[in-house]
Parts: sequence; C-alpha cells; structure tokens
Amino acid sequence: MIRKDVRDSVRSGVLLSITLLFVLVAGFWAAIQHVPPMYGESDIPTSTLALLNSMGQPMAFFVPLLGLGISYNSVVGERESGSIKLALGLPNSRRDIVFGKFIGRSVVLTVAILTAYLVVAVIALLTYESFAAIEFILYTVMTVFYGVVYVAIGIGFSSIMNTRSMALAGATGLYTLFQLGWDTVTAILQIVTVGWVPPESGPPDWVVLVYVLNPTAANGYATRAIIPELNAITAHPVSDAFYLQEWVGFPILAAWLLLSLGFGYRRFARTEIR
Repeated sequence: MIRKDVRDSVRSGVLLSITLLFVLVAGFWAAIQHVPPMYGESDIPTSTLALLNSMGQPMAFFVPLLGLGISYNSVVGERESGSIKLALGLPNSRRDIVFGKFIGRSVVLTVAILTAYLVVAVIALLTYESFAAIEFILYTVMTVFYGVVYVAIGIGFSSIMNTRSMALAGATGLYTLFQLGWDTVTAILQIVTVGWVPPESGPPDWVVLVYVLNPTAANGYATRAIIPELNAITAHPVSDAFYLQEWVGFPILAAWLLLSLGFGYRRFARTEIR
C-alpha cells in the first residue's frame, strides 16, 4: 500500500510538483538573506541566524499548506471514486489503507523538503559568510517532523469525510484555524482576562497553554528546544510553568499526530463503504 501510494504520487506528478515548488519557495527565502533583528545574545553565526530567520516564518505557513494539500483527499478520494473497494478486495485492511496513506504521503513530503533544503544548504555555503551545519540539520529534521504532523492531520480528516468537496472545505478550514484563527482566539482570551496590554509577567499560563496547543506554535517551541540560539531572533510567550517550557512542543506535536491518525482510523473502520 505504501509503495503504491508513493508510485501513484510519482506518476501523477505530485512528487515533482511539490518538490519544485518547495525548492522555489525555500530557495528564494534563503537567497534574500534577510538579516534578523536580534532579541538577545547568541553564539551562532549571524549569517546562519539570517538563514533560519528567512526560512522560519514562510515555512511555518508553507509546510502545513503542502502537508494538508497532499493528504486531505487521500482516503476520501478513493472512497468517492470507488477504487477503495478494489484496495480492500486485495489483502489490505482498513488500517493498512489509513496508515499506508500516511506513510506514503509522508515520504513524498519528506523527499520534497530534503531536496529543497539541500538547495538551501548549497545557497548558504556559496553566499553566506558562515554556515552552522549542525543547527541547519536539526532545523531540517524539525521541518520534516512538522510536515509529517500535518500529513497525519490531513489523513485523519480525510478518513472521516464522505466527499472530496467536504474534505477540501474542511482542510481549508483547518489551515485557516491553525494559521490565523488560533492566534485570534488566544488574543481575545488575553484581552478578556488581562486587557489589551499584558502585565510584565506575561499573559496567564493557561492562555499561553492554549496558544502552544496549536501545532504550528508547538513546532516553534520544539525547534527552539533543540536550537536554543533561535531565541535570539524569535519572540514568544515565556512562562516559568514546567508544562510551558520549550520541550512541551514535542509531546503536543506527537499528540496531534497520533490522535489524528487514531481518530481517523477508528471512524473509517466503522464506515460503510458503498
């Protein structure tokens, strides 16, 4: 099932398309060498800070877009076309379909990210004053993990939808929620609880927790946990609570991945295929 999904992506041009798109977007942001404002001291070379700063915000928006884009139609599309009956007629279970789709689409996205980041590394080596390879590798690994989480969300969502149009509308809604709506909700919570200007100690811990539960925010926390130098160029809510330290990004991302796939599979396992 995994090989079939990857093979279909290659034949349909999906793999080539998203790889080229990723190369263009990531390459552009690496090439412009945006120099970040420094929020603190850091031992990491300034040029690498500039690279990570250039990549950070665009990738936070672009990776979920591709992750959801290649996964939202994966299961429901085959249900609507009727090809899923053929797949289930072979020695495949519904678990094989859901998790096979997840792994297959994750492979496709991973290939696109690694190819694009290889181009970025070449640009950095040729045009930046210095290049911190270890930090860049860690950042690449986190980008892959971040993308895989959104693939899982898309696969889980696709598993419970009945039509492609519903899946497309739902995926669009999810993307909007995670990239725009979530921040709006946390901002409103902050205004309601502490006013327009938060106290010097920061917003209440529970408001920060709501903010971090967003997979995009959780990815930022997890990335800073393994690359502390990023604190020099990024501003984020700070709390002394143990459950709001940067490491908390990892269990939150893992929870989104596992719960999305688990819930999607359970619903799909009970669905009558017509």
